[in-house]
Amino acid sequence: MPQCVQRVELIRSTTDPQELIALGARLCYAGGDVDALLWQVSQKDQQAFLRKLMEMGHESVLEHASFTFLMEGVSRALLAQITRHRIASFSVQSQRYVSYEQGFGYVVPPSIRALGPEAVARYEGQMDQIHEWYRDWQQRLGTSGESSNEDARFVLPNACETRILLTMNARELRHFFSLRMCNRAQWEIRSVATAMFGLCYQAAPALFENAGPGCLRGPCPEGAKTCGQLMQKREERQALLGQQGR
Repeated sequence: MPQCVQRVELIRSTTDPQELIALGARLCYAGGDVDALLWQVSQKDQQAFLRKLMEMGHESVLEHASFTFLMEGVSRALLAQITRHRIASFSVQSQRYVSYEQGFGYVVPPSIRALGPEAVARYEGQMDQIHEWYRDWQQRLGTSGESSNEDARFVLPNACETRILLTMNARELRHFFSLRMCNRAQWEIRSVATAMFGLCYQAAPALFENAGPGCLRGPCPEGAKTCGQLMQKREERQALLGQQGR
């Protein structure tokens, strides 16, 4: 059974998301001809205006723009966490309709890798054992296809790979980044969130350049549970923005 490599890809987004959000914000305060407003917004760079909007916290207009990501090589444990963000749309590979008769991919936690090859081999052996249990239940249930898969899957681990198509609007993405790029977030969802942030920043820098963990914009929201690494997080953030060409 293969160990998985995480993949996060932005496959679709609202056309000209920055222009659309600037239009929404300006429309709220504009009188006169709407067509003239459309022309004005399309002809002028809106990034400075959008940065001011983000600094002021006027985020409702961000809901007009959406971003769709394809993820694979992520675990069912990740799925359980990411679906807690309910202002989003998810399509997930089914363990009922997809059979793992030939094996399943799985995620190896970094903490296990850090213990060395012997620990990884032990973990791989456990995954092989689980696959044997899964196949045994498929056969014992005596049916084919989804009827046996739907109950045999109960023995599959949280490590089992899944594939996700995820759509969020820009406002929810900023909220997602504030929680899941935090050092206290679980390692896999933090890795996914960091990859998503980089892709969003490339697509719409003015909307996301001040996004990220809450400590980048003020006191740590974790209070007494803070990681105590504020300066490190800010340095990491600057490095990440630099990698995106800024």
